[in-house]
Amino acid sequence: MTQETGTRAMPPMPAQARANPRDFSGDPEGNLPDRQTSGFGFSRAARVRSKAEFERVFSQGRRSANPVLALHWLEDALPARLGLAVSRKVDARAVGRNRIKRVLRDGFRKLRPQLRPGAYVVVARTQAAQTDATALRAAFERGLHKLGALPQAAALGTMPPAATADSSPHANEQTSS
Repeated sequence: MTQETGTRAMPPMPAQARANPRDFSGDPEGNLPDRQTSGFGFSRAARVRSKAEFERVFSQGRRSANPVLALHWLEDALPARLGLAVSRKVDARAVGRNRIKRVLRDGFRKLRPQLRPGAYVVVARTQAAQTDATALRAAFERGLHKLGALPQAAALGTMPPAATADSSPHANEQTSS
């Protein structure tokens, strides 16, 4: 016991015991890995932040909607930026609203290199709270395709596209009976 406070002095904890249990980097000091090194960071430049910019996207931008979300897009010269609007009407619990925003941010982050430049604002609807992450991400991608902001993916397969009737080598041949 220490004389001044009458409590026991705790021995120092080893560095491995102090590490954050959620940190899977293997760093014994518990330092978090640098998020910007992956190339999928979400910097301030990648966000729609000001009220004026949100209003400009809503008033001048194009809109695509589905039961899960409404997507607004205003094409401009700046790189793709994302703004999110998830109100308490969508989910009363903050954990639910944050899940929706996290899924949408992740989807945007992964698609950002393919997106056309401009400001994108997603307004979540009530059904988004009951939608799982995969369906939420798919609804976001469908909205992007509908607006023309995300190019259509090339068809998968090993066969070349089918030739038209005019271009086939046997189109002009006549069959003899």
